[in-house]
Amino acid sequence: MIKVIHPGRILILTLAMTSFFLVSCANQMDDQPKYEALEISEFFPDERSARPLVEHTVPRDSLIEDEVVATGRTEDGNLVRDIPLEITIEMLEEGRENYGVYCSPCHGFDGFGQGMIVRRGFSAPPSVHAMRLRQAPAGHFFDVITNGFGQMFSYAYRIPVRDRWAVVAYIRALQLTQNASPEDIPAEELQQLQQNN
Repeated sequence: MIKVIHPGRILILTLAMTSFFLVSCANQMDDQPKYEALEISEFFPDERSARPLVEHTVPRDSLIEDEVVATGRTEDGNLVRDIPLEITIEMLEEGRENYGVYCSPCHGFDGFGQGMIVRRGFSAPPSVHAMRLRQAPAGHFFDVITNGFGQMFSYAYRIPVRDRWAVVAYIRALQLTQNASPEDIPAEELQQLQQNN
């Protein structure tokens, strides 16, 4: 004689088995061996669980073989005088966009150092139109964006190398807008401007 199990009992048995497996899985996943932030490690001699990057580690797709472009410095370690990339309208547009996102909160959209952060009580950064910064080599701006300076922190991990140069190009364009003279305008364009006035 074959004994038939009631469908309600099958459902209860299935739910009990499922809950048993779920509870056992959840517990193993909650108790994985791991280090919490800044937790001391007895495994490493320096007791740091957060390991520093291996020297010369390069994030994927970010290797730039031109050392001058990557560092803003010549082979002898001096800051480059000019931007080591071709400046195009697209580059200036990208520089304007990145400047607006990363730089304008402190430096202001016009570069005079009166951004929204300054209006909220933080100390003002220097104006990019100051004589010492107009005369500074392009590598200076790249170095400051990369490594930070004073209260400004590093943007090395936020802005890719070529985009940093685009910001430098845009800063140079901002400087030109505030410090241009009629002699800087090509003769035919100056004549056309004078005719339109």
